[in-house]
Amino acid sequence: MNIDAIDLTRKLVNIESTSYHEGAVGEFLAEYLAAQRYSVERMAVAQRDPALKPGEDVGERFNVYAALPGVTPDVVLSTHMDTVPPFFGCTEDDEFLYGRGTCDAKGIIAAQVAAAEQLREAGVKVGLLFVVGEERDSAGAKVANENPRGSRFLINGEPTENHLALATKGALRVELHAHGRMAHSAYPELGESAIDKLVESLHDVLAMELPIEPEFGEAGKTTVNIGLISGGRAPNVIPDKAEAQILIRTVGPSQDVKDAITRVVRGRAEVTSSLDLSCIRMRRVGELPTMVAKFATDIPMLPAWGEPFLLGPGSIHVAHTPDERISKKELLACVDLYVELATSLVK
Repeated sequence: MNIDAIDLTRKLVNIESTSYHEGAVGEFLAEYLAAQRYSVERMAVAQRDPALKPGEDVGERFNVYAALPGVTPDVVLSTHMDTVPPFFGCTEDDEFLYGRGTCDAKGIIAAQVAAAEQLREAGVKVGLLFVVGEERDSAGAKVANENPRGSRFLINGEPTENHLALATKGALRVELHAHGRMAHSAYPELGESAIDKLVESLHDVLAMELPIEPEFGEAGKTTVNIGLISGGRAPNVIPDKAEAQILIRTVGPSQDVKDAITRVVRGRAEVTSSLDLSCIRMRRVGELPTMVAKFATDIPMLPAWGEPFLLGPGSIHVAHTPDERISKKELLACVDLYVELATSLVK
């Protein structure tokens, strides 16, 4: 039975599943895949939303794994079920589907489900793995990596405009914590400004010489984004604390970057790290057009699932925006590309 990837995308997009709230879309997929004669497993992911207060709950969250009963897959198609906020449902015109998750990554889920149906009809041993938490901390991928299923190849899906990625940049999230001493702002000499320390530290971080990878072309530069800054008590109080969160897109070993930041800010701020996804290189297959992804994926957290590949419909330029959309034509074309790639790998 051929699966309508466009209709399945509509249904998935209309189910809210921002990170930590993936339970409803997981249930839908589990039931949908069971109806397609798959053996379906729910892999529980215990991590909860840190913004919830004690006693609050948003229900169970879990990865969804599916394969034919008793079959160890040669190739697994995988992507994530969670989206960034805010949720908005699916609309469409003749060319595009619009809505949160259309390209990142619910359209990809639909394309992979449709491709898996064709692959298993052709006798390819295929599995499906849909995880939670990719947009925050890869919690679902970490759980999945503790429960591999013996696959030789993992085809991960992210918006690559139907190009096969030869590499993905890494993602390093660094926090700077500056401490000072409170005092009346009329007597700054009696205090010690944590914000001054933080601002000076951030200035020096931005001035650092960071690694460049010429083989990656225009994607080969390490980039730094200071995403969040907080601190202080009041305008008339010398601040005793200040923090900043930085996201660095890496093209080489992340430890080198962490060590460099620690040296630059020494004596002014403490350095911690809450996310470290490695830069990954992958091989070319066949005649598929290629690219280097400037964004990070769950691939570094899933080494136990086989040799990785990255391919998906849609543009990362509209992901995470109010204009998120996916071309219907590109979505359907990717179904065929997944079938082509998986078949070439296993044969």
